[in-house]
Amino acid sequence: MRHVIARRRLRLLGTTVAALLLAVAGGQSTTYAHSGAGDCPAAEIFATDNTSVITDPDDPRLDTRLTRFGHEVRAIVRAHGARPGASELLDGVFWSDELKQATYERSREFDVDRVGRDGLRHIAGVVAKRYEQESVLTFRCLPRTSPETAAAEIEVPGVSASALRAALLADPEARDRLVGGSVTLGGRLILVAPLADLPLARAFTAGLGADWDGAQVRYGDREFVGRAGR
Repeated sequence: MRHVIARRRLRLLGTTVAALLLAVAGGQSTTYAHSGAGDCPAAEIFATDNTSVITDPDDPRLDTRLTRFGHEVRAIVRAHGARPGASELLDGVFWSDELKQATYERSREFDVDRVGRDGLRHIAGVVAKRYEQESVLTFRCLPRTSPETAAAEIEVPGVSASALRAALLADPEARDRLVGGSVTLGGRLILVAPLADLPLARAFTAGLGADWDGAQVRYGDREFVGRAGR
């Protein structure tokens, strides 16, 4: 994903891993990930084929449904030995320290089953390289008690992309630590954050007027995978 989160994470790599996403589990893994919730797939990939920074919420590129992209990514998943599942269209809003403004991006979330950590990383690297993305986000669902669990994926209903943008602009701490998030076409906010930032995520969603009692929280690990992959 050539959006500002990716660029920011690449700048921070090697010194500190802050804000939204980056927890690379040590060692090699040959077992499949298991869901910590009944409806959680083994893994997820968040990706786009966009290579531009979009700052206008009315930009026509944000209306794309990424249909061809969706078919192509599922084919990549299948070709590398995993099983593709459902895919969902997302509207992302991300804070750019470089531009000092919120940027927009249309992307897709892909469910991936029958895949381990290393296989997921490899698939994400292939997607990043093919679509010229600096990095692609992955999330593996794991039990809450797993020693590899270091992050949470939070879904909260009742949020719009425009409200997310306004909230990021108004909250310097949230935009620095959470950087951004995505909203489904049905109005569900998706945040993927380190476990340590769950209190901040809860306060942020409350500020959006969303009902935390209706939130769904999944546990696991997450990683931004660059073009080289593995």
